[in-house]
Amino acid sequence: MDQKKPYLVVVLIQSIYTGMFLISKAAFDGGMNNFIFVFYRQAAATAFLIPFALFFEWKNAPRISFVSFCKLFLLSLCGVTLSLDIYGVALTYTSASLAAATTNCLPVITFLLAVLLRIEILRLKTIPGTVKLVGMLLCLGGAATLAFFKGPHFKLVCFHHLFGPSQAQQNHGQASSGQTWIKGCFLMLTSNSCWALWLVLQGQVMKGYPSKLLFTTLQCFLTTIQSFAIAITLERSPSEWRLGWNIRLFAVSYCGIMVTGVAFYLQAWVIERKGPVFLSMATPLNFIFTTFCSAILLCEVIRLGSILGGVLLIGGLYSVLWGKTREQKMEEGNCLPAADGSWVRTEKACSEMEVMPS
Repeated sequence: MDQKKPYLVVVLIQSIYTGMFLISKAAFDGGMNNFIFVFYRQAAATAFLIPFALFFEWKNAPRISFVSFCKLFLLSLCGVTLSLDIYGVALTYTSASLAAATTNCLPVITFLLAVLLRIEILRLKTIPGTVKLVGMLLCLGGAATLAFFKGPHFKLVCFHHLFGPSQAQQNHGQASSGQTWIKGCFLMLTSNSCWALWLVLQGQVMKGYPSKLLFTTLQCFLTTIQSFAIAITLERSPSEWRLGWNIRLFAVSYCGIMVTGVAFYLQAWVIERKGPVFLSMATPLNFIFTTFCSAILLCEVIRLGSILGGVLLIGGLYSVLWGKTREQKMEEGNCLPAADGSWVRTEKACSEMEVMPS
């Protein structure tokens, strides 16, 4: 049973993220302002994490320097606040299934940014390096397919709307607009790019403040302040800030507690036991779950372009993950990179087939 636990946990993680896409979309289509939603979500996450951070790490936590605080503030602004705000706008323009599909390109964008920042190296003279390049091109093709190709529509049986039917039809008509859909795709990719930049730079910032739980809590606190400043600037009507016992309150509570609290902890648990590649391999489950659940619960129309684009993004994801895993095995086998970027075989454990013929 212990061997099966990581597999069950990754399914649970992707199910939690499926719920995030569905409930967020339902709240936005129900009329909730997406900027106010981000503020309440981060405030709920901060309130949830503070007791644990104070209990487990407060006594032994090192003092944070002014430089580290400034880095953390900018990292929170770019990687979390802007990412979530842009994501909210994009979700109102598109669909929950598209949001889930674009998450498959997150590891690819992360790798590309790491290459541009010279944290990673792309060795085109090796098979793994070439496969990673193909993966990036597949992701680019998948993003273009999602944005510009719709194709035939498929509609499954819709049992229940999570929000009013009239509001659902109104937002479906808005999302069907060609220009609005393309704008939403572009914003969704921009949001993923901000999130990827956060992933790349987070490791560098954490070197100055190694307390992980306090680091996460402080980020949530800073993003709460930042998102409040943005939300109060763009929306000052008191009626828009009221939650009530409805889908708005449920969405805020779910995303703040289940996603930021539970899912983040489960991800750390899986990475510790199986590594980040194992966790990333399960990302396509999110797309599958969200596509079918959004069609049944939100009455969204499934487009052939969305399916094809999602498949290309998944293919790009697995290509980059395979190339990255293969390079790690080559490094463990003492296959050292030469000055020209190719690989030199220093032991029999390294296959000569890993080097592309010139």
